[in-house]
This record gives sequence, C-alpha cells and structure tokens, in this order.
Amino acid sequence: MLEFFESVSRSIADPTRVRILKMLEPGELCVCQVTAILGLAPATVSKHLSLLKMAGLLSQRKEGRWVFYRLSKHDNNPYAPPVLGLMQGILDDDPVIAEDRTRLDTVNAVPLETLCGEGRHFFADKPNRKGSSRAAS
Repeated sequence: MLEFFESVSRSIADPTRVRILKMLEPGELCVCQVTAILGLAPATVSKHLSLLKMAGLLSQRKEGRWVFYRLSKHDNNPYAPPVLGLMQGILDDDPVIAEDRTRLDTVNAVPLETLCGEGRHFFADKPNRKGSSRAAS
C-alpha cells in the first residue's frame, strides 16, 4: 500500500503536474490543449501526463488522432480519490493557476485542428508567468 501512496505523493510534488490537475478540474482536455497552456514541449507534457496516469490520478481516452485526459474516477489507487478531493479546495487563488485558467478559456475557444498545429507556441506572443516573452523555438 505504501507504494500506491508514494506514487500519488510524488506526482503532486511537482508544480507542473499540480497545474495539470488543476486545469483538468473543469473537464477533460486534449494533450495539445495542455501543451498550449503550459508552453512546454509535447514530450515533456506527455511525460507528466503519463506519470499522473500511472499514479491513478488521470484517465485517458483516444478519439481519432487526439488523446484526452481527465481526472480519474477509477479506484485503481486508493489514495487518488482523496488527493483529488483535496486538490479541488486548494490553490484556487494562486496567480499561476489563475493564469492557467485564463489560458484555458482561450484554448477552449480554438478548434483542436488549429490549436494542435501551433502547440506550445500558441501563447508565444504573450508574456509567461515570469513576465518575459516566450520565444518560439
């Protein structure tokens, strides 16, 4: 049982993974939507999503060429549901989480075909959370 707790606690120890969990509270998102909000490389986002899924915090479904993630409702890890419940009541006033939610509203208004073409560079012309511009690479 300790290994189940360890996988969940390690997952929420990373700020990027916490951001992902918070942005998935309203509902599922495609990998390219998460990538656009975070401004990270797709491989990096996929690694974070995979770790959260292995910890039992996320579920996924595939639809065509897109993979969607959502908060898990399964009980494959007995510690996942209470941790997800705790997460819903915290960090709502954090500036990074608030910025992610603003970006989420923008991303949700864009068709997936368009968004997936731009990926992590979707917000490249907007300042990141540290105030500097994101450079397209």
